[in-house]
Order: sequence, then C-alpha cells, then structure tokens
Amino acid sequence: MSGEIFRDIVAFITIARERSFTRAAAELGVSQSALSHTIRNLEARLGLRLLIRTTRSVSPTEAGLRLLERVSPRFDVIAGELASLSELGSKIAGTVRITASDFAWNTFVWPRLSPALLHYPDVKLEVSNDPALTDIVAERFDAGIRPGDRIGKNMASVRISPDWRNLIVASPDYLAGKDLPLTPEDLVRHACINTRYAMKEGISPWELKKGDGVQACRVDGPLIFNTVYAALDAALAGYGLAYVPEILARPGLENGHLQAVLEAWCPPRQGFHIFYSSERQLLPALSMIIETLRYDPGFMPS
Repeated sequence: MSGEIFRDIVAFITIARERSFTRAAAELGVSQSALSHTIRNLEARLGLRLLIRTTRSVSPTEAGLRLLERVSPRFDVIAGELASLSELGSKIAGTVRITASDFAWNTFVWPRLSPALLHYPDVKLEVSNDPALTDIVAERFDAGIRPGDRIGKNMASVRISPDWRNLIVASPDYLAGKDLPLTPEDLVRHACINTRYAMKEGISPWELKKGDGVQACRVDGPLIFNTVYAALDAALAGYGLAYVPEILARPGLENGHLQAVLEAWCPPRQGFHIFYSSERQLLPALSMIIETLRYDPGFMPS
C-alpha cells in the first residue's frame, strides 16, 4: 500500500474530528479545495462514501465512523511515538493536555505545578476542569487526575496527594430546630445537596462507612450541582446538608459557619493520582509534570 493513502487517511481523520473542512484545512495547512480532492480520491480508492457534506456540517457515514473508530487510535499512537522520538534528548517543551476536577486541580495540582511551570516557558499546558470520569485515551488527553481507586486498567499512575475524606456539613441556621441525623437512614428527613458530575451519569451517592465496608447512600434534596464548590456554597447559605471535601469545609467549621454531622460515618478516600496510558512513551514535558506532582508527605495544601 502506497504512503499516499496514509496521508489521505490522516486528512479524513482530521475532518471527521473537526466536523469541518475549513478547520481541518487550517490545521493541516492546505487549501479546502485540495482537501476536498484528497477525500474524493480516498473515497474512490476505497469504493465507499466516508463523509456526508451539507452546507453547514460534515459528518462521517457508517463506513467513515468505523474507519475513524478503528484507525484513528492507531494513528494517535504512531504520532505520539514519533513526537517522543523527536524530543528525546531535547529541552522540555510541547503541549500537555490534562483533565482534573476543579477540587483536585485547585487543591493538590496547581499550588505545586504553578511555580515549576515558570521555569519551562516552552511547555504549553491545556487543562479541562471536568469532574466526570473522562476516558483520557478517547478524549486525547495526555493525563488525568483521579482518586487511586478510580483508575482503569492499562493505566500507569503516580500518587500526588495524601488520603482525604468528605464530610457531611450544614449551616447552624439550617440545623436549628431539627433533629441531627445519627445514622445514614436519618438523612431521608433532611434536605440534601447532591452532585452529578456528568449528565450521562447518575447522581453521585454519599459513600458512608457502615461496619467494615462502605455503603453508597442515596439522598434527596432541592439542589444538584456538578461541582463541590457550589454544593459547599449552598450549604453555607442554609439550603441543607452537603457532602464535600473536609479540606474545603475546614474554614467554615473553624469559624462556626458550618457544622459537621455523622462525622464517624465519613471514611477516608484514596489520595489523588496522576494517571496516563501505560502503552505510550512519556514526553519529557509530561514526565516533568509527573515528577513535580509526585506525592511529598511534607506538602500540606492550604
């Protein structure tokens, strides 16, 4: 098979991902007319229609979608390996894409990474603060930040934080005149502030300790957020009970604006890890970030 078809497939993958000939042409550095000619040639060679084109959009056909799903991950691996080879022995540079929840990023990542990045002006960092359990390979991230017990197979990981836990907290105004919950079953009589980290996922259960195990407790209430910061703000405003990281609730607990309940039922969670595909060679820039974030027991987030 000639090398030309590989070039044409790269062009198709770029168009299918961008859903636009205009953006794909800009990314590839070619004209739209040349790109259209390339796709026509590829479709003629394969004897299949790969793209459906309208005046407003571009989308893959069934055959095009299959080609995209089967072939593009392999091209990503090849591109990554070529980039790794080209950077061996060179200065630390390049783009690193990371996904992390806003809590993990603000508390354990940015305070340590920010000073280090000042020494590497050629490193470009792209961050997605997304609390959902993102598939970093499918979404083309170089790494993700996640609790150690939430990391999938075929991933390498490095711990970056101590263990931590959530607490159930509410404002004294909300709790005034109410019976305090003494067991998780008592939560049904309270307004609970929920979190849902992705629309395709269910509402996140409150993982509470019972005996030797942990039970997923489903609660109900008037508010659902996709970030613990909003849930904490709602608890401070008196809307009900929220299940939020203890480190975020600590100022409110110390100044009396919050009160913890069922504290003995709130178990510790595994610390955050930075994880990445074990099948890809690490770029120098990502290696630098991993070593910067590697867990130091002497580091205490503020």
